[in-house]
Amino acid sequence: MNKLTSAVTILILLATPTRAQDRGGVPVVKIIQEGSSVKFAVKASVPIEGVFDKWDATLTFSSTDAEAGVLEIKIQADSVNTGSGMKDGKLKSKNFFNVAEDPYITFKSTKFVQTGPDTMEIQGIFTIRGVSRPETLHFSISGKGTGAGEINGTMAFDRKEYGMNSGIPFIKIADRVEVNVDLKGKRISGPPLAFKQ
Repeated sequence: MNKLTSAVTILILLATPTRAQDRGGVPVVKIIQEGSSVKFAVKASVPIEGVFDKWDATLTFSSTDAEAGVLEIKIQADSVNTGSGMKDGKLKSKNFFNVAEDPYITFKSTKFVQTGPDTMEIQGIFTIRGVSRPETLHFSISGKGTGAGEINGTMAFDRKEYGMNSGIPFIKIADRVEVNVDLKGKRISGPPLAFKQ
Protein backbone atom coordinates (compact mmCIF):
# COMPACT_ATOMS: atom_id res chain seq x y z
CA MET A 1 0.00 0.00 0.00
CA ASN A 2 2.87 2.37 0.83
CA LYS A 3 4.51 1.67 -2.51
CA LEU A 4 1.23 2.29 -4.33
CA THR A 5 0.67 5.55 -2.43
CA SER A 6 4.20 6.69 -3.26
CA ALA A 7 3.74 5.87 -6.93
CA VAL A 8 0.46 7.78 -7.10
CA THR A 9 2.06 10.76 -5.34
CA ILE A 10 4.92 10.81 -7.85
CA LEU A 11 2.48 10.65 -10.78
CA ILE A 12 0.47 13.55 -9.36
CA LEU A 13 3.62 15.61 -8.88
CA LEU A 14 4.78 14.90 -12.43
CA ALA A 15 1.38 15.77 -13.83
CA THR A 16 1.02 18.98 -11.80
CA PRO A 17 2.29 22.03 -13.66
CA THR A 18 4.86 24.08 -11.82
CA ARG A 19 4.33 27.74 -11.10
CA ALA A 20 6.77 28.55 -13.90
CA GLN A 21 4.65 26.47 -16.31
CA ASP A 22 1.51 28.24 -15.10
CA ARG A 23 3.15 31.53 -16.11
CA GLY A 24 4.15 30.15 -19.48
CA GLY A 25 7.76 29.84 -18.36
CA VAL A 26 10.27 32.44 -17.23
CA PRO A 27 12.58 34.58 -19.34
CA VAL A 28 15.94 32.93 -19.97
CA VAL A 29 18.62 35.49 -20.75
CA LYS A 30 22.13 34.80 -21.97
CA ILE A 31 24.92 37.33 -21.47
CA ILE A 32 26.95 37.70 -24.65
CA GLN A 33 30.66 38.23 -23.99
CA GLU A 34 31.36 39.77 -27.38
CA GLY A 35 30.76 43.50 -27.10
CA SER A 36 30.39 43.34 -23.30
CA SER A 37 33.00 44.68 -20.90
CA VAL A 38 33.95 45.29 -17.28
CA LYS A 39 36.06 48.43 -16.87
CA PHE A 40 37.37 50.55 -14.00
CA ALA A 41 38.93 53.94 -13.48
CA VAL A 42 40.64 55.74 -10.61
CA LYS A 43 41.47 59.41 -10.59
CA ALA A 44 45.22 59.82 -10.12
CA SER A 45 48.12 62.07 -11.00
CA VAL A 46 48.78 59.51 -13.73
CA PRO A 47 45.34 58.22 -14.80
CA ILE A 48 44.66 54.59 -13.93
CA GLU A 49 41.98 52.90 -15.98
CA GLY A 50 41.63 49.52 -17.55
CA VAL A 51 39.55 46.46 -18.26
CA PHE A 52 39.31 42.90 -17.02
CA ASP A 53 39.93 40.48 -19.87
CA LYS A 54 38.47 37.40 -18.15
CA TRP A 55 35.09 37.41 -16.46
CA ASP A 56 31.72 35.70 -16.49
CA ALA A 57 28.23 37.01 -15.79
CA THR A 58 24.79 35.42 -15.44
CA LEU A 59 21.39 37.08 -15.31
CA THR A 60 18.48 34.90 -14.20
CA PHE A 61 14.82 35.57 -13.48
CA SER A 62 12.33 33.71 -11.29
CA SER A 63 9.35 35.35 -13.02
CA THR A 64 8.58 37.81 -15.82
CA ASP A 65 8.90 40.70 -13.36
CA ALA A 66 12.02 42.70 -14.28
CA GLU A 67 12.66 43.19 -10.55
CA ALA A 68 12.84 39.41 -10.02
CA GLY A 69 16.35 39.21 -11.46
CA VAL A 70 19.58 37.89 -10.02
CA LEU A 71 22.86 39.16 -11.45
CA GLU A 72 26.16 37.44 -10.71
CA ILE A 73 29.52 38.65 -11.98
CA LYS A 74 32.78 36.77 -11.43
CA ILE A 75 36.02 38.44 -12.53
CA GLN A 76 39.49 36.91 -12.67
CA ALA A 77 41.48 39.57 -10.84
CA ASP A 78 44.76 38.71 -12.54
CA SER A 79 43.22 39.51 -15.94
CA VAL A 80 43.46 43.24 -15.15
CA ASN A 81 44.72 45.15 -18.17
CA THR A 82 45.65 48.82 -17.93
CA GLY A 83 47.98 48.76 -20.92
CA SER A 84 50.92 49.14 -18.54
CA GLY A 85 52.80 46.13 -17.17
CA MET A 86 54.02 48.20 -14.21
CA LYS A 87 50.49 49.29 -13.23
CA ASP A 88 49.11 45.78 -13.76
CA GLY A 89 51.82 44.35 -11.52
CA LYS A 90 51.07 46.83 -8.74
CA LEU A 91 47.32 46.19 -8.96
CA LYS A 92 47.83 42.41 -8.77
CA SER A 93 50.05 42.74 -5.68
CA LYS A 94 49.01 42.08 -2.08
CA ASN A 95 48.54 45.83 -1.54
CA PHE A 96 45.71 45.97 -4.07
CA PHE A 97 43.86 42.98 -5.61
CA ASN A 98 46.06 40.39 -3.87
CA VAL A 99 45.43 37.95 -6.73
CA ALA A 100 47.66 35.23 -5.25
CA GLU A 101 45.30 34.75 -2.28
CA ASP A 102 42.03 36.15 -3.65
CA PRO A 103 41.86 35.35 -7.36
CA TYR A 104 38.26 36.50 -7.91
CA ILE A 105 36.36 39.77 -7.71
CA THR A 106 32.62 39.13 -7.48
CA PHE A 107 29.27 40.86 -7.35
CA LYS A 108 26.06 39.02 -6.47
CA SER A 109 22.81 40.93 -6.47
CA THR A 110 20.41 40.86 -3.54
CA LYS A 111 17.69 43.13 -4.94
CA PHE A 112 16.58 44.69 -8.23
CA VAL A 113 14.72 48.01 -8.01
CA GLN A 114 13.33 49.71 -11.11
CA THR A 115 13.92 53.45 -10.64
CA GLY A 116 12.58 54.72 -13.96
CA PRO A 117 11.29 53.53 -17.35
CA ASP A 118 14.81 52.59 -18.44
CA THR A 119 16.81 52.55 -15.21
CA MET A 120 17.43 49.98 -12.50
CA GLU A 121 19.29 49.86 -9.20
CA ILE A 122 20.88 46.52 -8.47
CA GLN A 123 21.87 46.13 -4.85
CA GLY A 124 24.30 43.38 -4.02
CA ILE A 125 27.40 42.12 -2.26
CA PHE A 126 30.70 43.14 -3.81
CA THR A 127 33.80 41.16 -2.87
CA ILE A 128 37.37 42.09 -3.64
CA ARG A 129 40.58 40.76 -2.03
CA GLY A 130 38.41 38.68 0.34
CA VAL A 131 36.45 41.65 1.73
CA SER A 132 32.68 41.76 1.13
CA ARG A 133 30.48 44.82 1.43
CA PRO A 134 27.08 45.94 0.12
CA GLU A 135 27.29 48.10 -3.00
CA THR A 136 24.84 49.27 -5.67
CA LEU A 137 25.09 49.15 -9.45
CA HIS A 138 23.09 51.85 -11.24
CA PHE A 139 21.98 50.53 -14.62
CA SER A 140 20.42 52.00 -17.73
CA ILE A 141 18.61 49.55 -20.01
CA SER A 142 18.18 49.58 -23.77
CA GLY A 143 16.43 47.23 -26.19
CA LYS A 144 13.39 46.48 -24.00
CA GLY A 145 10.85 44.27 -25.78
CA THR A 146 13.19 43.36 -28.65
CA GLY A 147 14.53 40.09 -27.25
CA ALA A 148 18.04 41.53 -27.15
CA GLY A 149 19.39 44.48 -25.25
CA GLU A 150 22.11 46.07 -23.22
CA ILE A 151 22.50 47.07 -19.60
CA ASN A 152 25.14 49.62 -18.78
CA GLY A 153 25.90 50.10 -15.12
CA THR A 154 28.21 52.05 -12.88
CA MET A 155 29.29 51.48 -9.32
CA ALA A 156 31.68 53.46 -7.16
CA PHE A 157 33.47 52.19 -4.06
CA ASP A 158 36.11 53.38 -1.62
CA ARG A 159 39.20 51.22 -2.09
CA LYS A 160 40.31 51.78 1.52
CA GLU A 161 37.13 50.12 2.79
CA TYR A 162 38.45 46.97 1.14
CA GLY A 163 41.93 47.20 2.62
CA MET A 164 43.62 48.82 -0.36
CA ASN A 165 45.39 51.49 1.66
CA SER A 166 48.68 51.65 -0.21
CA GLY A 167 49.68 53.90 -3.06
CA ILE A 168 51.90 53.53 -6.09
CA PRO A 169 55.30 55.25 -5.92
CA PHE A 170 55.26 58.72 -7.49
CA ILE A 171 51.54 58.45 -8.34
CA LYS A 172 48.86 60.10 -6.22
CA ILE A 173 45.73 57.93 -6.26
CA ALA A 174 42.18 58.86 -5.23
CA ASP A 175 40.26 56.57 -2.86
CA ARG A 176 37.18 56.39 -5.11
CA VAL A 177 37.15 53.65 -7.74
CA GLU A 178 34.54 53.72 -10.50
CA VAL A 179 33.46 50.49 -12.17
CA ASN A 180 31.57 50.31 -15.45
CA VAL A 181 29.74 47.12 -16.38
CA ASP A 182 28.41 46.98 -19.94
CA LEU A 183 26.55 43.74 -20.62
CA LYS A 184 24.83 42.68 -23.81
CA GLY A 185 22.14 40.06 -23.40
CA LYS A 186 19.70 38.02 -25.45
CA ARG A 187 16.48 36.30 -24.38
CA ILE A 188 16.91 32.77 -25.65
CA SER A 189 13.58 31.39 -24.39
CA GLY A 190 10.54 32.22 -22.33
CA PRO A 191 8.27 35.27 -22.30
CA PRO A 192 9.50 38.88 -22.35
CA LEU A 193 10.26 40.74 -19.16
CA ALA A 194 7.59 43.01 -17.70
CA PHE A 195 8.75 46.47 -16.65
CA LYS A 196 6.86 49.08 -14.65
CA GLN A 197 5.44 51.79 -16.87
